[in-house]
Amino acid sequence: MTRSSGGLALEIIVPVFNESAILERSIHRLAGYLSRELMYSWKITIADNASTDATASISRKLADEIPNVSYRRLETKGRGFALRDAWTASEAKVLAYVDVDLSTDLAALPPLIAPLLSGHSDVSIGTRLGRSSRVVRGPKREFISRSYNLLLKGTMQVRFSDAQCGFKAVRADVAHRLLPYVKDNCWFFDTELLILAERAGLRIHEIPVDWIDDPDSRVDIRQTAIDDIKGLLRVAASIMRGKIPLQAIYAELGRGPISTPSRPSFFGQVVRFGIVGAFSTIAFALLYLLFQGPFGAQQGNFLALLLTAVANTAANRRFTFRIHGPDRLFTQQIQGLVVFLVAWGITSSSLLILHAVHADAAPRAELIVLTSANVLATLIRFVLLRIWVFRTRRSDERRRTASALQAT
Repeated sequence: MTRSSGGLALEIIVPVFNESAILERSIHRLAGYLSRELMYSWKITIADNASTDATASISRKLADEIPNVSYRRLETKGRGFALRDAWTASEAKVLAYVDVDLSTDLAALPPLIAPLLSGHSDVSIGTRLGRSSRVVRGPKREFISRSYNLLLKGTMQVRFSDAQCGFKAVRADVAHRLLPYVKDNCWFFDTELLILAERAGLRIHEIPVDWIDDPDSRVDIRQTAIDDIKGLLRVAASIMRGKIPLQAIYAELGRGPISTPSRPSFFGQVVRFGIVGAFSTIAFALLYLLFQGPFGAQQGNFLALLLTAVANTAANRRFTFRIHGPDRLFTQQIQGLVVFLVAWGITSSSLLILHAVHADAAPRAELIVLTSANVLATLIRFVLLRIWVFRTRRSDERRRTASALQAT
């Protein structure tokens, strides 16, 4: 191993809670790989968050036996607590963490770290959802993971593809700037960190990974999903209220825009809106046919409209009206939901009228009526999006122009 100049280059945190069964094998494997493959200085820290089994004694033994391995213990349970404590105390230039089961192939570690050491990127994450990623896991976990990341993209307007892969790294200066605003200390910790990093204009580098599911994982998927949704709502509310100084972080660490995209002409907006509307209509029809059976016509209509409305607002914001960046993002999503309620009122009224005339109307007839009502709702949606949700404000134009001038 060659020591890099200027101090410790990399510290990898391995958060653990009652992992005595696999801890020793995993740390030996990780340390062996780092010794063979990395040409810069590194350190492994076992971050124990209140284990009650033999994890503590095994960790101390490993720290005594293996060079560059240390042990920290917290008496508070929570992966976020462990990462926050270890990262805050670290003197390394790049901070990383891996799951103790080493589900991610360690061959992805050098490309994970390289863009951070070079200064090209601010945060680096492994993704199990990339086209070239190779993943072995059950269909239930696959469905939950993809659904969660789709929800995250639709509601928070983020571009990273996999928020929950336990294989991430961040530059130390970025971590120290963001950590005071990350409030979760459990499984939502790294998702929250990623959201704040992207909303602050920081660069997130993704690499596809090979990943094998740990069949002995003790993560409560249902409770984790509930906590994650609560976390999304909390973060959205904090950003809307201005509790997180995203613009200040952006000015300190972020990159200015290359250019300010011009707003499409009215005709261009109509064409782009039509393209988004066509895809939304197809998505709505498929979702309605999926939900109509188990939930009924009205509930199926509501769920299908709600899911397509979130995606529709996000697509129109970026594609139709060419609005980028965090400014007014969540306000516009809420306004988009108001527009959704208008559309839902139109389509649900059409269903009520159909059932009043034909009480036993077939799903095909319901779909025809709903599609026709959606055409009217789409026209109203375009007008509301253009003159209310995404209207151009002089203050916004001045701010974008000023940002462009500062970047040059």
